[in-house]
Amino acid sequence: MIRTQISLSEGEYVTAKREAERLGISLAELLRRSLRTMLPVDESKPWMRYAGMVESGDRESSKRIDDIVYGQKD
Repeated sequence: MIRTQISLSEGEYVTAKREAERLGISLAELLRRSLRTMLPVDESKPWMRYAGMVESGDRESSKRIDDIVYGQKD
């Protein structure tokens, strides 16, 4: 990743920070997701617009991704 710096008004910062907390993600991740919605999609990979944006509501889901995507094994 490339590190960058942006300037936000106090109101933008507080609102964005509150939304990130509500979603259970970092402020940086909220800003990355927001930016992704504005950038043109690579037409060879249209699914990439949604990469990292699907939420299961389970904070441990990354540890059980196969179960979530393919279903639990019986």
